[in-house]
Amino acid sequence: MSVLEADSIGVWFGTRRILSAASLRVGAGRIVALLGRNGSGKTTLLNVINGFVRPAHGHVIFRGVRHDRPKLHDLAQAGLFFIPERNLLSRGRPLGDHIELLLRRHPNPDAGEVVRRLRLGPWLDRPPERLSGGERRRAEFGLALMRRPACLMADEPFMGIAPRDTEEIGAIIREFAADGCAILITGHEIPAIFSVAHEIHWMTAGTVHPLGPPAEAIRNDQFRRDYLGPRAPRPVVVGAGPAAGSGTVEAPSGT
Repeated sequence: MSVLEADSIGVWFGTRRILSAASLRVGAGRIVALLGRNGSGKTTLLNVINGFVRPAHGHVIFRGVRHDRPKLHDLAQAGLFFIPERNLLSRGRPLGDHIELLLRRHPNPDAGEVVRRLRLGPWLDRPPERLSGGERRRAEFGLALMRRPACLMADEPFMGIAPRDTEEIGAIIREFAADGCAILITGHEIPAIFSVAHEIHWMTAGTVHPLGPPAEAIRNDQFRRDYLGPRAPRPVVVGAGPAAGSGTVEAPSGT
């Protein structure tokens, strides 16, 4: 059963069409990766879902409730947690204040364990502008862990962070899915995304094409030619992997 659905979303900015009929579904415990070139509309679709952009047509269904004009406040109350590409944390406000505010609204007795596990303790008195990109990402995902959402959306979660942080964020994303959370992520870091995703969706020409697990997606000639590039290597299946039994893929190093 789908936790999150976007159905036939259309968006125009002036005379420019960004989305024509974009649709996707994310089920409980599934990690869906939305890929596409810069400007293809990935972030726009996420911003329609969370209510930051009003669509010309289409609607969102979250946990069985239809939203013709989604609002982040309503969806957050229903269990959605959105991590934008940047600026989830308020400048000038220490991380400890962010955690305290979250816990006032959503108490979690395991919050201290999240702080310990993600090694957030030394940063509690620091504002986000004094954290590295990887430290900010870990702090943001720490807040998400404390919130325990039914659905997590993360725009570019692997962008600009060190390999160690990439591995840690990937492990957290898999943990969310194992607990039944529906997850939608975007990005261009193909190896990291292919290592966690159950399903690949490709956004192009204003719509979304579901390509299946990574091992199937990488065999799609048009996806390889138009997105991964002509020099992308063929996939090599080396054993049971995280992507719903599809096998581990030797993914291209980037786009």
